[in-house]
Amino acid sequence: MELQGRTAIVTGGNSGIGAAIVAELGARGANVVIDYVTGAPAADALEAQVEGTGAQAITVEADVSKVADLQRLVDSALQRFGRLDVMVNNAGIETRTSVLDTTEDQYDRVLAVNLKSAFFGTQLAAKAMIASGAGGVVINVSSVHEDWPMPGNTPYCLSKGGMRMLTRTAAQELGPHRIRVVGVGPGAIATPINAATLANPDELRILDAAIPLGRMARPEEVAHVVAFLAGDGADYVTGSTFFVDGGLMHSSPGL
Repeated sequence: MELQGRTAIVTGGNSGIGAAIVAELGARGANVVIDYVTGAPAADALEAQVEGTGAQAITVEADVSKVADLQRLVDSALQRFGRLDVMVNNAGIETRTSVLDTTEDQYDRVLAVNLKSAFFGTQLAAKAMIASGAGGVVINVSSVHEDWPMPGNTPYCLSKGGMRMLTRTAAQELGPHRIRVVGVGPGAIATPINAATLANPDELRILDAAIPLGRMARPEEVAHVVAFLAGDGADYVTGSTFFVDGGLMHSSPGL
């Protein structure tokens, strides 16, 4: 229970990687604020799961593309638990569109949910951590595509590349306040965002063959890394992205 008594916010916390992160942080003793936009029943079920481990959780409906909603997440953590120790900027979407066919609305939405939310989530969480005097950690859930081009998914890659530099730069600025900023870059993960690939045996076979470990990751395998980075064992870690990709980035051309 190495996170006992600490409080974490997880954006996009009721499905996929976010839900696995919530469950893992709760299992390690953290109190968790679960952000969601849709899927309230899933968020409520996850709240009950966390509380079943002895930790506490609350759900907050918040659109993280809006700064006011991000502030409400931070305020909810402080009001309910009296502190904020870990901010996990996990929420993300994609349009699977190229440079030539991306619309302004698609571009704006992807950058707002993926990058704007991470920037202001980092800012607002850091202000709360500085005010407390206790420091903390911000974890940006990025992607292998912060480094690795993915033709046909350009806005997503732009947003993840921006998260990479947010992590590096904010780590420099916030280090004197005892706030660590780290990135986690998942590769191919068995989540709803990859449902089409999971449902297509031929596509799944090609993807698995491109991964040195031979398979997609489970969301829980990303959550384990996030929880480690949130804890004391990673106290000297900041400014880096840790890729959870089975070796995918260093084995094949972009997929």
